[in-house]
Amino acid sequence: MYIIVVGAGNIGTPLIEIAAEGGNEVVVIENDETKAEAAASAFDCLVLHDDATAKETLVDAGADRADALISTTDQDATNVMVCLLSKELDIPNIVSVVHNPEHMSLYRQIGVNTMENPQRLIAEYLYRAVKRPSIVDYMRIGDEAEVFEIRVDDGAPIAGMSIREAAEADHLRSDMLVVAIERDGTGNPITPRGSTVIESGDLLTVYSAEGATPDVTDVFGHFEDH
Repeated sequence: MYIIVVGAGNIGTPLIEIAAEGGNEVVVIENDETKAEAAASAFDCLVLHDDATAKETLVDAGADRADALISTTDQDATNVMVCLLSKELDIPNIVSVVHNPEHMSLYRQIGVNTMENPQRLIAEYLYRAVKRPSIVDYMRIGDEAEVFEIRVDDGAPIAGMSIREAAEADHLRSDMLVVAIERDGTGNPITPRGSTVIESGDLLTVYSAEGATPDVTDVFGHFEDH
């Protein structure tokens, strides 16, 4: 892929590294001279020290053949302008960081894929790691629903039950779904069926409409503070 990355700061720099190591052709636009020089010396890609909110800069970066543009600056106004120009230049896939949640609707009107303030997401993840240590990993869906990974402890109410039995016993409520089961650390997930028995030590991927609340995680043997 031909990818234009706008911004070589805390978010853009690891993105550039990942994209370049993935074998993509990467062009970076960075308005700060020091950051532009650092990116040019660290990565095997073209770095333009220029203003991405100028249409000519995007043209110089190869917008006519770009498969995607990702805007990562710390200013929503800059990201919005870059996205608008990218739409005008018919870049097919446009993604932007959004720092102020109140601006999300604006990005949706433009038709841009977004990533909410990564610093806040990291902060929430760290807080969750302390508050709910039983959760291995999670992803929020909407305001409350979550998909999360959780290990089934010894003595868990659900251990030894089939998924059908767990649902009949109301351990798995109607708004919960076991998406995948990883067993014995093989890395090969089991696709759950009604007859699939949940064993102690299983790593489950679970969807819950109300999120990973204590009432939800109790059934997996993690009796944390309510």
